[in-house]
Amino acid sequence: MKSISLTRFLIEEQRHQHHIGADLRLLIEVVARACKSISIAIGKGALDGVLGNAGTDNVQGEAQKKLDVLSNEILLEANEWGGHLAGLASEEMDGPHTIPTEYPRGGYLLVFDPLDGSSNIDVNISVGTIFSVLRCPNGINGDEERAFLQPGAKQVAAGYTVYGPSTTLVLTVGSGVHMFTLDREVGSFVLTQRDVKIPADTKEFAINMSNQRFWEAPVHRYISECVAGKEGPRGKDFNMRWVASMVADVHRILTRGGIFMYPLDSKTKDKGGKLRLLYEANPMSFIVEQAGGAATTGRQRILDVPPTSLHQRVPVILGSKNEVERVTAYHAGT
Repeated sequence: MKSISLTRFLIEEQRHQHHIGADLRLLIEVVARACKSISIAIGKGALDGVLGNAGTDNVQGEAQKKLDVLSNEILLEANEWGGHLAGLASEEMDGPHTIPTEYPRGGYLLVFDPLDGSSNIDVNISVGTIFSVLRCPNGINGDEERAFLQPGAKQVAAGYTVYGPSTTLVLTVGSGVHMFTLDREVGSFVLTQRDVKIPADTKEFAINMSNQRFWEAPVHRYISECVAGKEGPRGKDFNMRWVASMVADVHRILTRGGIFMYPLDSKTKDKGGKLRLLYEANPMSFIVEQAGGAATTGRQRILDVPPTSLHQRVPVILGSKNEVERVTAYHAGT
């Protein structure tokens, strides 16, 4: 099979599909280059003294890891000068990042979680970067929070990079989902799987069972049926998988099916949920839907949720379509 680099893939998409322009192609390439730098930093770990806490908290009040801060800086510095962005927003920052006045501005907005699953860094478990691309609305400055408050259905591209045994970039520009693996010898991402599809049915679920006592009744019902196995109403055995890194858990679902759940519960209800709508739920839902899966809050399609704030949280249930629809039906009382 001929080797197709990310750059070649994007140029061919631009040439033949006509739904990706030069600025969007450049934006994706710049994000990919930043992810390569993050991959190198993670790979060095303790050798470069980047493990452990940074001694600061992010806007959500969570302790930042050194690599959280470093990854955020890498993505900001890589993207602010290229002229393809009107604005940037990060999970690690209170508000939008202002592009320095000496640089030109473009028509896109980039939102990102620079290092998802960072609690796993010090124990050498897979972590990742999640990103989402929107068009900046006419008449709104990219420095304004309201520019970013668009439903996920408005995304023009989304992706994530998982830093595991190999570094893999998963990308959609609205025409399916494609996987690229970092060839460390040549320093570029190479297409390794085209048109990824999530099986509609599954025998695996991913959920934090330690929160069971906080769950709502529909989630209790679904998980109880899975745990009951062949002797239960589902008539088959299920396996549970939980990495506590959304990127790693979703990547497993993309490669072999499954359902990922961080549902609404009594512990997170006052916050609206656990995961961030703009930085985590929307890009992952876009990817999952493009791969034939489904993504809901339990009560509505995630990509239809209207954002009200930059750091809004929502419940997330996504993955194999038939399983997601079952959980959603339980929430509806059917």
